[in-house]
Amino acid sequence: MGTFTLAVILLIITPGPGVLTTAGFGAAYGFRPSLRYVLGLFIGTNLVLLAVVTGMAAIVLSVPWLRTLLMTASIAYLLYLAARIAFAGSKIAFIAAKTPPGIGGGLALQAINPKAYVVNTSLISGFSFAPDNLPFELLTKVLIMNAIWIPIHLAWLWAGTALHELNLNQRTQRAINGGMALAMLAVVALATWTATT
Repeated sequence: MGTFTLAVILLIITPGPGVLTTAGFGAAYGFRPSLRYVLGLFIGTNLVLLAVVTGMAAIVLSVPWLRTLLMTASIAYLLYLAARIAFAGSKIAFIAAKTPPGIGGGLALQAINPKAYVVNTSLISGFSFAPDNLPFELLTKVLIMNAIWIPIHLAWLWAGTALHELNLNQRTQRAINGGMALAMLAVVALATWTATT
């Protein structure tokens, strides 16, 4: 169970579309107004988890043309986000927020977020710790994943809010942008690899 918990932390804490947009809304609108968006992400990630557990994700992704369409749209969107971050110049630019965050936005992002599917599939299908009692293992995994997911996303929301208030030098701001862009490209690489296997 300890290995599973560590895997959850490492897979969820790494920057992907969910945490980067969470930080972006925090920077644009502040902590409290962005909580609705985080709630949407939370509901969305649990719907993805349900789709993985019930096999619905596998059924949908088994249709070749639909899988290709969804993966192409997801990869294009993630590349767009990485480019926006990488070429933001010297200003911290998680994701530019044009409308107030809401539950629907969080749900929509998780529906096309390949990292959500990859992470949930990896965690549910791997790291077995109670093979003789699968209902207990599944319930425990869901509880652990949510208990870790919530504080990590709230921390990213706080980080976005806090970074917005700092007056960092241009070199530091560029380094932050570069790191975030590389993280997004890693998600794109993972999504591409998943689509071809």
